[in-house]
Amino acid sequence: MRILVIEDNADILANLYEFLEPLGYRIDSARAGLAGLDLAAKERFDAIVLDLMLPGLDGLEVCRRLRKVLRHATPVLMLTARDTIQDKVQGFDAGADDYLVKPFSLVELDVRLRALSRRARGEQAPGPLCFADVRFDPRTFEATRSGRPLRLTPTGYKLLQALMRAAPGVVGRAELEHEVWGDDPPDSDALRTHIHALRMALDKPFATPLLRTLPGVGYALTEDHGA
Repeated sequence: MRILVIEDNADILANLYEFLEPLGYRIDSARAGLAGLDLAAKERFDAIVLDLMLPGLDGLEVCRRLRKVLRHATPVLMLTARDTIQDKVQGFDAGADDYLVKPFSLVELDVRLRALSRRARGEQAPGPLCFADVRFDPRTFEATRSGRPLRLTPTGYKLLQALMRAAPGVVGRAELEHEVWGDDPPDSDALRTHIHALRMALDKPFATPLLRTLPGVGYALTEDHGA
């Protein structure tokens, strides 16, 4: 997913790059309203993350011009420290599609951006996935096993979703890497590290392991330990 981040706080901007790029996002950024509007006019993005308080044009005016002058329908998620109902109404009236109050969860930001992108493409979020005693809802990123919450990383949630969609079938290593990182996977040890973390959360606290490694092939969720 390609996104434009218009944010003047260097620390927040660095955190967004550090968190989102490993998840497969391609990020362009601007630190002032006019600069961000200029990028939005020249390039195509799947979503825009827009800070409310910006030098020059503030986020509300950027959003208004994006909608009324540029006639762009690109989904806009507005970031702000203001959390009153009136502030939110102003943001939505300016053309924002979603609203996130600082300080915010980076995991929640990822979920909201993906939901905005799906809606823009006319897609519906998939319903809950179930296999054995595991349940995962991609709409809320809530995962449980035997009713107990599973605490996963953002990458762990993606891996679990891919494995549950295919279960009890095997998902190849390359397919999993593409699911998480798109066309730019990191070094070869990264997937193995994330699979290990997923296994620790998914299997270690329970009597019956589900996550199986097939050397040279891939990974699978299966109850068939003799396979």
